[in-house]
Amino acid sequence: MRQPAKPEVEKGRPDLSPNEPVTVVGAGPAGLACAIVLARAGRPVIVREWHKTVGSRFHGDFQGMENWSDSQDVLDELRAAGIETSFECHPVRDGVAFDAWGESYPIHGDRPLYYLVRRGGHSGSMESGLLKQAIAAGAEVRFGDRVAHPEGPTVLAIGPRTADAIATGYVFETDRPDGNWIAFNDRLAPLGYAYLLIHAGRGTLASCMFTGFKQQAEYVERTVDFFREKTGLEMRDPKTFGGYANFRLPRTGVQGGHLVVGEQAGFQDALAGFGMRYALRSGILAARSLLEGTDYTRLWRRELLPLLRTGVSNRFIFNSAGARGRRWALRGVSRAGTVAKLRRLYRPSALTRLVYPLAVWRYRAPLGDPSCDHAACDCVWCRHGPGHATTNLAQSELSKKESIS
Repeated sequence: MRQPAKPEVEKGRPDLSPNEPVTVVGAGPAGLACAIVLARAGRPVIVREWHKTVGSRFHGDFQGMENWSDSQDVLDELRAAGIETSFECHPVRDGVAFDAWGESYPIHGDRPLYYLVRRGGHSGSMESGLLKQAIAAGAEVRFGDRVAHPEGPTVLAIGPRTADAIATGYVFETDRPDGNWIAFNDRLAPLGYAYLLIHAGRGTLASCMFTGFKQQAEYVERTVDFFREKTGLEMRDPKTFGGYANFRLPRTGVQGGHLVVGEQAGFQDALAGFGMRYALRSGILAARSLLEGTDYTRLWRRELLPLLRTGVSNRFIFNSAGARGRRWALRGVSRAGTVAKLRRLYRPSALTRLVYPLAVWRYRAPLGDPSCDHAACDCVWCRHGPGHATTNLAQSELSKKESIS
């Protein structure tokens, strides 16, 4: 008598023994969040990080953990998952935005617009705080441990593989009072924005650009001059820093049978480049999937896909609007109810649904930077360098015609 066929394990649904260790590859926010949730639930966890410490991609620079894309405060979301804010985390409710003509617009939120955190391996950084929590919860963390062929239940969290946007500038000390400024000016940051963040005598200034990478030094110096004029900026002991972001629309969030989280999966806002909240949430969702035996792909599609798709549409609209369209948008956002207005911006709407197919078509083309001739190019963001990965919106599942319907 023929036995009935066993149902296949659903793609993205882990088949995990309660006592089988889970390997988390990468000790960034996504990987550590996943490890904390798993370890606190009593599951054995091994975090394997090939660098000698956490936060090696960062330099003590300030970044914003956004708080506008959801009605729930991001800190409450973390606490609900059992993750404490055991790192420097400062609420920001007020700031100033500038348009391409240098006109200023006050920005105010009735709740924090974002939380200012420091990135890197030093005391007080997000990475160091999450690392301490993971170890305290019982996770084993191995540094200098490169993973070539992951085996068994594994979560991949190794960060971005290529650059669709870069942020480069200075970290410094200053006597200037606290403040938060952003400028939408293509002369400072083409198709992006320049920003200045100061807190407790420390500052970060950067140009976040989506093209023009080869001329990044010129854009940074223009940004310095701009903020000196507008804010009286004074930098003491400035040190250069840089970073990059990768955007994708993954099909499943599973690679080789392993769950993929954070920027390795492309979980990043294509409009503004904010990714910390997406990274932390995806790590939590991966842990839930392993603990509950639920389908990871279904979880992240429900929690993140609407945001990712809307971000792609918003990026297309932002690029198409030009300086005058961005000025009109700033005028609207600067009025009362900023957080609510931004939240609506990140919710699917008739406009974002309408332009989404066009945006996806537009970004099927290779996202190579036309300003870079790739001659003697050793920049970390160059897609055409030897051995550099090419996993982006154009060369991911989208280009294979596997985009999500």
